[in-house]
Amino acid sequence: DTGDIEAIRKLQPEDATTNPSLLLKAAETPAYQPYLTEAWDYAKANESDAEKQLALACDYFAVVIGKEIANSVPGYISTEVDARLSFDTEATIAKAKTLLNLYEAQGVSKDKILIKIASTWEGIKAAEAL
Repeated sequence: DTGDIEAIRKLQPEDATTNPSLLLKAAETPAYQPYLTEAWDYAKANESDAEKQLALACDYFAVVIGKEIANSVPGYISTEVDARLSFDTEATIAKAKTLLNLYEAQGVSKDKILIKIASTWEGIKAAEAL
């Protein structure tokens, strides 16, 4: 349970996760600044609304970190849907699809990805729909 890709390579866990605290730690690490720049550039190129740009940059950053981790573990990489969407079924579905599409665009097979969804009633309905 770390965002340190080098530690993951060294310790060789079976599966790994990205979560907000790990992504924050990665974002604060100078070695990961190119990933932040890439995420922001991608978001600016694909969204015109500032709020949507920020959300997309966060998603993209999670996915590029997830991709690096996925390349270092034989099992799954899990990425969570923003907890602020926990009570919105449709938004949870949309966010999960966005994450899956971003992973696919990065060359990570859907078979290797777990999307973490809140276990609220709305989250359960979203998981059921997905």
